[in-house]
Amino acid sequence: MKHIYILIILLTAFSTVFAQSNAVIAPPENIKTIILRSSLTNDYAPIIRLGDHFVFEFDDLNADQQQYSYRIEHYDYNWQPSGLTDTEYINGYATDWIRNFDNAFNTLQPYTHYRVTFPNENTSIKISGNYLLTVLDENDEVVFTRPFIIYEPAVDVGVTVHQSRDIATLKTDHNIELVVNHPNLNINNPGQEVKIVVYQNNDWNTRLDGIKPQFYRGSQLLYRYGDKLSYHAGNEFLYFDTKQIRVATNTIARVVLDDLFNAYLYINEARANKPYTLYPDINGNFVIRTIDSDDSALEADYCWVHFALEYYGDPGRDAIYIYGNFNGWQLTDENTMTYNEASKLYTGKLLLKQGFYNYTYVKANAEKQVDNQDIEGSFYQTEDRYTALVYYRPFGSRYDQVIGYGSASSEILRN
Repeated sequence: MKHIYILIILLTAFSTVFAQSNAVIAPPENIKTIILRSSLTNDYAPIIRLGDHFVFEFDDLNADQQQYSYRIEHYDYNWQPSGLTDTEYINGYATDWIRNFDNAFNTLQPYTHYRVTFPNENTSIKISGNYLLTVLDENDEVVFTRPFIIYEPAVDVGVTVHQSRDIATLKTDHNIELVVNHPNLNINNPGQEVKIVVYQNNDWNTRLDGIKPQFYRGSQLLYRYGDKLSYHAGNEFLYFDTKQIRVATNTIARVVLDDLFNAYLYINEARANKPYTLYPDINGNFVIRTIDSDDSALEADYCWVHFALEYYGDPGRDAIYIYGNFNGWQLTDENTMTYNEASKLYTGKLLLKQGFYNYTYVKANAEKQVDNQDIEGSFYQTEDRYTALVYYRPFGSRYDQVIGYGSASSEILRN
């Protein structure tokens, strides 16, 4: 599930690195269903092993076959431009046209679907690190951006998840422990040359950084900070499925056809004060699918999905958002909920492509710091996936390598 206020005492604080770098630019309203992930696995994280294929795709609802290009840039550990030249991190071209696009058919909502696979004959990434993919229009104006990470398996990363041992957070938090094994890599100054980043459910907003090794043991770096390296467990994601767009389901109360289909979800109640209930989920991700076609990329339709939340708490100055990877975990006007005085509900709607979606409700302040506990609660039983990345910049190097990747689920908590 999702966490965002991180309890890290005297160690580090919640990272706003993306906001600080302005690296991520949200798309305009006509751009939907942005996907950037490995084509070799069922993992929806934009974290790819160096040399593996990955796919980038999106829809343009203007459906005018606009000519788009992409630009790939190398970034440092803090998501600032690394200063490397194109030829230092790319074989071929860092900027090129997106040549694979087709118009949808048999849909009420017209759109053009764009797709590019990497590496391709014109672009191949040759070093690890943080990257930003920028989509440009015909006038070289930025349309939107998407971050991704390329890693090389130079070290082994062990990740274990524990229930909090602190009596105050025993029922709400997960503790993370890490072991980095580097038998084939001579690290002279681990405290300065190695940096660790942890994510919960591959949500960029949960980035935990500034973590130093607690112990050194031969060719091992150990990070065993107990409750100081912890996350609120959050709650399981809610879900809905619009693969069969014309009928109601166990989560969709009714479907109405106007110009497009409108799917009205059952009212969700705030879960913070309710007992934990298991909802099998895919940790905030989504899968595009339709039962009416074998080619969901071009034949899945769009529909308005209507959300309603019963929440009697006082959000104060915070805004309430519909939250998930359906828009890259971003907080925008589009996924902001509004209070309906007549129904006493918070409501919102999103135009989404047919498929299976996870979502949750969060609050965020003006600085876009997210609180996922107040509405949905936090329970140690929640199944979360934790991902750790190892960054390495030896003395004299000009960029940060990503030399290790590890992940673990909290489904089985260690003692």
